[in-house]
Amino acid sequence: MRMRSSWGKLLVLLIVLAAVTFAVYRFGGTLRGASFSGDKLWLAIRNANPYLLLLSVVAIYGCYALRALRWGVFQQNLGASNFWPIYGMTLSGFAAVFLLGRAGEPVRPLLLARKEKLPVADMYGIYALERIFDVVSAAVIAGIALLAEKRHVPVANTTGVILIGGVVGVIGFLVYFRLHGTAALERALGSWQSAPGLRAKIAGTVLGFARGVQIIRSWGELAKTIFLSAVHWGLVFLVYVWITHSFGGKFKELGPADALLLMAFTLAGSVFQLPLAGGGSQLAAISVYRFLGIETEPATAAAVVLWLITFAACSLVGIPLLVREGFSLGKLKKLAEDESEAASTQELRRPAE
Repeated sequence: MRMRSSWGKLLVLLIVLAAVTFAVYRFGGTLRGASFSGDKLWLAIRNANPYLLLLSVVAIYGCYALRALRWGVFQQNLGASNFWPIYGMTLSGFAAVFLLGRAGEPVRPLLLARKEKLPVADMYGIYALERIFDVVSAAVIAGIALLAEKRHVPVANTTGVILIGGVVGVIGFLVYFRLHGTAALERALGSWQSAPGLRAKIAGTVLGFARGVQIIRSWGELAKTIFLSAVHWGLVFLVYVWITHSFGGKFKELGPADALLLMAFTLAGSVFQLPLAGGGSQLAAISVYRFLGIETEPATAAAVVLWLITFAACSLVGIPLLVREGFSLGKLKKLAEDESEAASTQELRRPAE
């Protein structure tokens, strides 16, 4: 039993080492410098607690399950809503984003539409609504993190108050919009839909969000989706704490407020994801760890592990599911491009309602 445990720990360490080595190579100018030490990097990796890392992987798959449950609440008003197909295609869709970067975003609603035999347009409406919940949640996390910041960074608390106030305003607008504004907006943007160029794209994006908001039919459904979103992001927060503490030493001195700050900045950095490399979220995490007093080498190791678990781990199951569905990397890329073009054409030709 002890031998199996040792082999398991060695495997985890080798995977982490390979990923960190790739990150150092990929972002060499940013991560390397005259004071960068490979010995310190290896020491940080070797001392990581593999059991906390494995717990974090399990928790992340739980987060995808919560996303699937929330999607199911939205989808139940459109047709069949079965957890396991939604969960499988959720993992596959995020694996497509891992492989293709932001170009892979359209793949998930398309996969779900095919699997559940529902209209693609309706699934994009659900996707738009999901993005609303995620953006609002990220803003709340950032606001709380800045309010909890104890290092007296200038304007941090003020920015946090502004963010929270903005979220309250957005929620109020969405409630009003759900009750009164959708039909009026569609009439107002009707002429933009048939116009060429940027106006048609803006109209398509705004109306996509509008149709997404209409998917929620009752206050009970709204309460359920808010609850699932809160549990999801709470579990993500725990993952950030566990991964950070897994590296021991100074990392264990970082508290919940520090983990929230880290989470807020990596969510912002994830906007700039690169195919197969992450990029933005890794560099944001390294910067926050350095700000919190962690040396460059262990900060690099921890940031890459964060990215591996919170962003790349879905591919362990998601990529085999994509292969089973008959998708290669080339097919996924073409699928995403075709869907983007089709969506643009559809918005250009859609008549005013």
